[in-house]
Amino acid sequence: MELNDKVAVITGAGSGIGRSLAVKFAAAGARAVVCTDLDADNAAETAAMVGDVATSAQLDVGDHRAIERLVVDTEANLGALDVFVSNAGYGLRGGLDLPTDEWERMMNVHTWSHLAAARAVIPGMTERGGGYLLNTASAAGLLTQMDSGPYAVSKHAAVALAEWILINHGDEGIGVSVLCPQAVRTNILGPRAKEATSTRQAAGDGILEPDDVADACVEAIRAERFLVLPHPEVATYFQRKADDYDRWLGGMRRFRRRLRSHD
Repeated sequence: MELNDKVAVITGAGSGIGRSLAVKFAAAGARAVVCTDLDADNAAETAAMVGDVATSAQLDVGDHRAIERLVVDTEANLGALDVFVSNAGYGLRGGLDLPTDEWERMMNVHTWSHLAAARAVIPGMTERGGGYLLNTASAAGLLTQMDSGPYAVSKHAAVALAEWILINHGDEGIGVSVLCPQAVRTNILGPRAKEATSTRQAAGDGILEPDDVADACVEAIRAERFLVLPHPEVATYFQRKADDYDRWLGGMRRFRRRLRSHD
């Protein structure tokens, strides 16, 4: 899909990858870019950076009815929606020690928000002959995130949902890409990123800039390629995992021990 003259919604557009995507979509000729974020001021700042084609809205992607209302309002004011980017997310360290509601919250933001968006946009896209979903997951969705159980699980679920949508709706003209980077210089890294096990795990192949990741996304949408891997090493790791799952698990346990020895 070419982005020229398209209408797009981007969640989590107040900073990081989402902000860069908004800028890149406009540069690619999008007719309208709706920049949404939990922080309304950050969303408005992104829209101001993008220029006349951009508008902004406050959106909590954990509120699925709010996603539905956003889609209705966008189509009423800007026309048919062509691209929905489910990008919002956050980081949280922990595992079995975390209460179940923290696991549920992360699933809600990282997976069920993608489902809510798909439900809101796919019927209309199908009637018009097609549309596109770009869902941000993580390399953790193909591999794992050792210091965050809910992050690893929710990102795996996000990849699985994207697969399912493409398999079942691709013949209706629905394109799907899923973004699976390692470390990117965003707010998720946090102020103590260099000390965090999560960053040390993900940053071994370099910390990318959001603009570079956004470029990879635009290219993937144009090519209608499912996996967006700004860190090409992830493809190698994913292949190794598939080739010998037990060996991969053993290697990850050794990797975890090595990382924890520096904590």
